[in-house]
Order: sequence, then C-alpha cells, then structure tokens
Amino acid sequence: MKKIILSFCMLALVISFPAQARNDFKHFSLADAFALEQFKSKLGNNVQFYFGNQRHGRVIKRIGSWPTQKKTNAFNKTDEFACQWALLSGLLSLKKRALAEGGNAVINIKTNNDHREINNRKTFECEVGNIIASVALVGTVVKQK
Repeated sequence: MKKIILSFCMLALVISFPAQARNDFKHFSLADAFALEQFKSKLGNNVQFYFGNQRHGRVIKRIGSWPTQKKTNAFNKTDEFACQWALLSGLLSLKKRALAEGGNAVINIKTNNDHREINNRKTFECEVGNIIASVALVGTVVKQK
C-alpha cells in the first residue's frame, strides 16, 4: 500500500512540475554587474564595451556585428546573480571575437532575447527560468582610436 501511495505522489509531482515552470524576462543594472570583481578581473581593459547609444571613441574601422547567447545554471541562485553570470559569459564571447578580428571595442551592444532587440545603456535583459538563465547579446566589433 505504501508503494502505491508513494508512486501516486511521485506521479503527481512529475505531472505538476511543468505547470510550475517559469519563463520571465527581467532587467538588471549594467552598473551593478560591471561593479562586480569577477567582471573587472575577467574582462580586463584591452577591449571596451559600449551598450546602446553610449558614447565611444572615434571608430577607425567597423569590423562587423556578431550575436552571442549564453546560458547558465540558475538553480539555487538569485535571478540577478545568474543573469550577471550569463552576461559576463556573453561579454567574454564578444571580447574573444573582438580580439580575433583585430578590434579593441564592441559598440552598440543590445540584448536580443527572443529576437526582440532592446537598446539600453543602463540595463540588460535576461530570460530567467526555474533552472536556466539566458542572456542574448548582439554587438558591433570596431577598432577605435
């Protein structure tokens, strides 16, 4: 009898789990993210990042635009921390591309979650679920003076 009750409870749990799934789009501060020590140490200063219509140096050469979408495990993390981690991963991907292409800056960075571009220089958008957080970015690699 206990096995039947236990089996029934497990089945109810499995069936109800998808109903509790979430898929939220949240906005977080770029200043708060860039203030974290992980951002400073991992990004360094050999590639500059400019979000939205943020002012940047004079562009000598426009190299090209590239997208990136990075996901991270959000389980047992705050939404903000998980999203900051996914943002850092996306920026590291853009940095790697910039260095490989001979650039020293990424300008006009926008979030591009679910194919909706958001052009904001103060916040970034993150898609947060129960288990995964995701940040999609698109930016233009340039060589600036």
